[in-house]
Amino acid sequence: MARRTISDIEKIWSNVEGVKKLSDRAVGIGPFGIGMDGLLTWVPIVGTAYTLGAAGWLLIQARRAKASPGTVVQMMAWLGLDSATTAVGEVPFLDFIPSVADVLFPGHLLAAKALQRDIESTHWVEDSERAAKASGAHEGHVQTMRADPKLRRVVYLHD
Repeated sequence: MARRTISDIEKIWSNVEGVKKLSDRAVGIGPFGIGMDGLLTWVPIVGTAYTLGAAGWLLIQARRAKASPGTVVQMMAWLGLDSATTAVGEVPFLDFIPSVADVLFPGHLLAAKALQRDIESTHWVEDSERAAKASGAHEGHVQTMRADPKLRRVVYLHD
């Protein structure tokens, strides 16, 4: 895996924010909204391609951000439900109800929020764990993480 910086992680967070809004909140109506995922669900094949493409892209961002396994499982659950409603909509005569469900279910938004929470709850270190342990800095990173109730893990960005 390539060497990452904290700036790279911030860009991932920002890019995920963009997909979150584009997919499920392009047009906001109070606490509700609709985005490309909901609009394109009515267009056969195109809606499915968008849903699966955005889901795949979010999972790639999770890998790039070294998301925790629990976060990836949670994202896959949200994205799987979203993709299932889209896929069933491709079946003739069954397309109306799943399409409505796809408009109402913000799977990309929920998966993106899960990834963003994971990013925000991580103490990022631009070093390798081996080097941090060798220099004695590792314990300092663990103490920093433990001192902040919002942080749950330490992730080293260099292999």
